[in-house]
Amino acid sequence: MVEKLIGGQAVMEGVMMLNGKKQAIAVRNPEGKIIIKKGEINPPQSKITNLPFIRGVIKLIYMMVIGIRALNYSTSIAVDEKEEEFTGWSMILFMFFSIAFALFLFKFLPLLATKFLVSKIIYLQTQNFLPNLIDGIIKISIFILYIYLMTLSQETKKLFEYHGAEHKTIRCQESKEKLTPKNAKKYSRFHPRCGTSFIFGTLLISIFVYTIIPFNDVTFWENLLYRILLLPVIMGISYEILRISGKNENNWFFKIITAPGLWMQRLTTKEPNEKQLEVAIKSLEGVM
Repeated sequence: MVEKLIGGQAVMEGVMMLNGKKQAIAVRNPEGKIIIKKGEINPPQSKITNLPFIRGVIKLIYMMVIGIRALNYSTSIAVDEKEEEFTGWSMILFMFFSIAFALFLFKFLPLLATKFLVSKIIYLQTQNFLPNLIDGIIKISIFILYIYLMTLSQETKKLFEYHGAEHKTIRCQESKEKLTPKNAKKYSRFHPRCGTSFIFGTLLISIFVYTIIPFNDVTFWENLLYRILLLPVIMGISYEILRISGKNENNWFFKIITAPGLWMQRLTTKEPNEKQLEVAIKSLEGVM
């Protein structure tokens, strides 16, 4: 989410919206009724947390916590079960295993495959940018395949439909048009301030940032360690680009920059129906 702008997230059978400190989660229960939970969040606020590049990393971590809690709540409503609160330790463990899985999938495996290719192609053993380019292509390929496999699940497909509903509703509000399912439906399901664009941006930016690592002059484990240590830098750069591009969506330069992320949203968003748009509108109205 970008400061002073409404952001959101698709959850199970619903949408979470954020506007400053205001939070609203709207979920349709098994009986068809829309349940709305309103509240306030308290993101870290200090001179350090608002510094460019640093703020992106802090906001991402905080949004992970908020997002996990919202998903937990929505699941309890969607399946009509009692909500199980995340304790401090359970949240830490969940985030730890999520981050470990992401590092394995998008850092360890691509680097391992790239090192193997480099060992077989003599020309690549004298290069630095090309191995990083290959590593980046492998990461992006894994990411696309991972998202595609997720779309094969009916539950995930529905989640992506709510993702589309979130974007359409926000675009309707940004256009100062009355919030109705009919009005929201005509807007694009793609939005530059999307988490998909952020993730895809980090994958692209990492190709260039990792060129500072002498690919062929360090061991596999040293290379992996350097890549993990540079990850906050990449996330910070990606956030700042996303933040600026979200405010300059019609600028031709930023259109080019955001194009890959918007293209990826063809996978992570689906066209919602009017009932899903109704839920997203209720959530947005809850933070207005």
